[in-house]
Amino acid sequence: MSLIASDQFRIVVGLGKSGMSLVRFLAQRGLPFAVVDTRDNPPELATLREQFPQVEVRCGELDVEFLCRASELLISPGLAVATPALQAAAARGVKLSGDIDLFARHAKAPIVAITGSNAKSTVTTLVGEMAAAAGRKVAVGGNLGTPALDLLSDEVELYVLELSSFQLETTEQLNAEVATCLNISEDHMDRYDSLAAYHLAKHRIFRGARQVVVNRDDALSRPLIADQVPCWSFGLGKPDFKRFGLLEEQGEKYLAYQFEALLPVRELRIRGAHNQSNALAALALGHAVGLPMAAMLETLKRFSGLAHRCQWVGERKAVAYYDDSKATNVGAALAAIDGLGADIAGKLVLIAGGDGKGADFSALRAPVARFCRAVILLGRDAERLASALGDAVPLVRVASLAEAVQRASALAQPSDAVLLSPACASLDMFKNFEERGRLFAQAVEALV
Repeated sequence: MSLIASDQFRIVVGLGKSGMSLVRFLAQRGLPFAVVDTRDNPPELATLREQFPQVEVRCGELDVEFLCRASELLISPGLAVATPALQAAAARGVKLSGDIDLFARHAKAPIVAITGSNAKSTVTTLVGEMAAAAGRKVAVGGNLGTPALDLLSDEVELYVLELSSFQLETTEQLNAEVATCLNISEDHMDRYDSLAAYHLAKHRIFRGARQVVVNRDDALSRPLIADQVPCWSFGLGKPDFKRFGLLEEQGEKYLAYQFEALLPVRELRIRGAHNQSNALAALALGHAVGLPMAAMLETLKRFSGLAHRCQWVGERKAVAYYDDSKATNVGAALAAIDGLGADIAGKLVLIAGGDGKGADFSALRAPVARFCRAVILLGRDAERLASALGDAVPLVRVASLAEAVQRASALAQPSDAVLLSPACASLDMFKNFEERGRLFAQAVEALV
C-alpha cells in the first residue's frame, strides 16, 4: 500500500457526494486540506461545516492562486479536468487527481472495474450479487451507491466498482484485476468535444488492468492492450474459446461459455437481448476473478433488474408497461427498443424526450420504424427528436408525463408494450431520472 506523504497540502475541488468522501478520507488520516466549489451553496456544505468545522471552504469562482498552494487537487467528477482554472494550476505543477486514483492507491483487494455508456449499473450490481452468493466479502459502489473511498476496508475480499467517464478523467492508474468498457455510444457531448474524447476517457479504466473483458458486438469496447493480457469476451453470437455467448439447442436459446450451454434464456427474469448481453458480461467478469459458475447462474435466475432500467411496472388491457427512465442517452434507448422490441409479440409505444445533452438522435430512426407503433414526445428536445425520427412512425406531442401515458394507453394494442425510454436526461422537467420513473409508474397505476 502506498502511503500519502503527510506534509503535502491538498484541495478537494467539488463538494458533492464524492467530494464529501474525499473529505472523510483525508480527515480520518489527519492530513491537511481545504475545500473549494464553484457553486455558492454546494449540496454537502452544511454537512461539512457541521462535521469538520476546522476545514477551510471557499465557494464561488475558482482562485488559481489558492489552488496553486496545493501539491494535489482532488477533483470531484462533476467538474471537468478541462476547466481553465484547473488547467492553469496543472501548468504550474499542481497534480490533478480524483477519488478513484486515491482509492486504487489504498485498496488491498482485487478490483472489478466496470464502465460503459449503458448497463454499467446492472452489470455492477449483478457481479456484486454473484460474489456475495459465492460467499465473498464484496464491496460494491463507485458511481453507483457508496463512493469508492467509503468502501475501503481490510475486511473486503473483492471490490466491484461502477465508474463514469467523469471519474476516469482523473484516474491515472487503476490497476484493476479485471476491467471492462461494456459499450460506447454518444453521451455527455455537452462535456466532451467529440466521441473520440469521450472514448479516451472511458478507456482509462484499462490502465494497469491484469485482465480485460470486451464486448464482441461493440468494437469501441476493445482496448489497445498487450497480447499477454488475458482477454475474455461476451456477445450475442455463438461463443468460442474464452468467449461467452448464446447457443441454440433443440429450439431453445441458452447463455453459454465456450461450447457449453449454461442456462436457458427463458430462466432469466430480466427481459430483452440487451439484458442477455448484460448477463453474459457479468458471467465473464465473475469468471475472470474466479467466482464459481453455480453461484453466478443462481444469481442470474433470481435477479429481477434495477429500478428504472427496463423495469416492468404493470399491465393494463393486455399491454405491458416498462420504466426505462435511466435511458438518459441514445445508446441506452436503442438497447431497450431493440432488446424489448424483439422480445414481445406486439409493437412498442415509445415515450421519449427531455434534455438531449447535445446528442445526435438519428440512430433511433431505424429501430423505431422497425419496432414501434408510435412515439410520444415530450420535454425540451421533443422537436429535435421529431426531426430525427421524421415519418418513421406517427408522432404525438404532449406536455406532461401523465398525458404521455394516457395517449400511449389509447394507442397501444393487446400484446404491445409501452416503453418509457427517453434517450434524454430528465432535468428539464424532473428532479432526476428516478422521479421521472416514479411519476411514470404512478400514471400507469392511475389508468382505468
